[in-house]
Amino acid sequence: MKITFFGAAQNVTGSKHLIQSQGYSLLLDCGLYQGKRETSNELNKNLPFSANQVNAVILSHAHLDHCGTLPILVKNGFQGEIYCTGATADIAKYILEDCATLQEQDAMYFNRHLKRKENPISPIYTKEDVEKTLSHFQEIPYFSFSNHWTQLNENIRFKFYDAGHILGSAITLLEINEVGITKTLAFSGDLGREYLPILRSPEDIKEDVQVLILECTYGNRLHRPIADLAGQLKEIINEAFNKKSKIIVPAFSLERTQELVYILHDLINQKTIPSILIYVDSPLADNITRVFFQHTEYFDEQFWKDFGSRNESPFSAKNIIYTRSTDESKALNNVPGPFMVIAGSGMAEGGRILHHLKNNIGNPNNIVLITGYQAENTLGRRIQEGITPIKIFSETYPVKAKIITLDELSAHADQKDLLSYIGHAKGLKNLFLVHTEVSQAQVFQNLVKQSYPFLAVDIPAMGQTFEI
Repeated sequence: MKITFFGAAQNVTGSKHLIQSQGYSLLLDCGLYQGKRETSNELNKNLPFSANQVNAVILSHAHLDHCGTLPILVKNGFQGEIYCTGATADIAKYILEDCATLQEQDAMYFNRHLKRKENPISPIYTKEDVEKTLSHFQEIPYFSFSNHWTQLNENIRFKFYDAGHILGSAITLLEINEVGITKTLAFSGDLGREYLPILRSPEDIKEDVQVLILECTYGNRLHRPIADLAGQLKEIINEAFNKKSKIIVPAFSLERTQELVYILHDLINQKTIPSILIYVDSPLADNITRVFFQHTEYFDEQFWKDFGSRNESPFSAKNIIYTRSTDESKALNNVPGPFMVIAGSGMAEGGRILHHLKNNIGNPNNIVLITGYQAENTLGRRIQEGITPIKIFSETYPVKAKIITLDELSAHADQKDLLSYIGHAKGLKNLFLVHTEVSQAQVFQNLVKQSYPFLAVDIPAMGQTFEI
């Protein structure tokens, strides 16, 4: 068995891991690389392997950095199945369609404002490409729901555990038989945390697992307790209410937006914050929120206690306004504060959030609230690090708004969570740390080696192959 790491290797985007065994090629994730525009376009348009030689794909979840280049795979000749949970399939449809639309819109805007010597850009795929891709999806339930393994061929089968990261996210356990020897490999996808709103906690793998490909996004730090978030949000909302500020929130339309709305709605119900207007400026977030109520079987007990028992939706209220049209979005520029606007993308690399930032980040009375991981070379990371001025659509803007980062809502396991997950993996021999920057991975690698000195721990580089 060979494993080649073609993405999310010493970085946190573009997840792609190719498993090869006895002539069969299985791709774990096929994600979009996010970062500098020219570098991203080049990496996303040109796959590092032959698409028509990949037999199947297992998709861990529907975040763009895990599913976003599936249409490129299909465009280049992939003919197999794309296996994922039902919720992931439902959400990926909207994520991929939105990505295609945003590429077209951003290309049109960028090309209209070209400067001398700048080359026009074009979308890397279209809605038609997405439609073809969706026909390859094959829905597989969590093992706890079906008690059934999925057979890929006579030598390879897999099952899904709940990863607790976002709706439908899965940990994949593979059993691969090679010449009478059974090898087991698990892929965490993105691993969630305990006690987050809405979803259940990640499941531990019950079987022995020899090889674990583990995300390590926060391998060098501990998250503050989720319980601390309510207090901080109270302070932020009350400050904004008193100062009539606008709170601009770059947030992933999937999970982060729903979690924020859930918590804010709960705080309003408790009367601990004023009923400030909350604009969810994202047709994608609106569509995905509808998917959530098609899959309430994934929700945790706290949801039923807070809202479900009263037959109340956590995602709708008089003060929660979903804006779908472009005109509705533009009209927010003329709405006086206080209010909050939540818009994608989560790393401020495209979408409506760019327009809200360029119109509001220069006002010291406003707040930019960062609630998720910001990858290297993204606009969100530059804002988070206090860089000024910033460039949006080729124009520069001074950063004068107050920048606040809240990492309590991170849907990624932290150092403690990751160590605990490794501790529950029985029979582990090889650990590969992915979806991480090198500095975080090295800290965690050293920590693991201290606790498990006989465990081989690697931080694979892009394109590196290991034989197991």
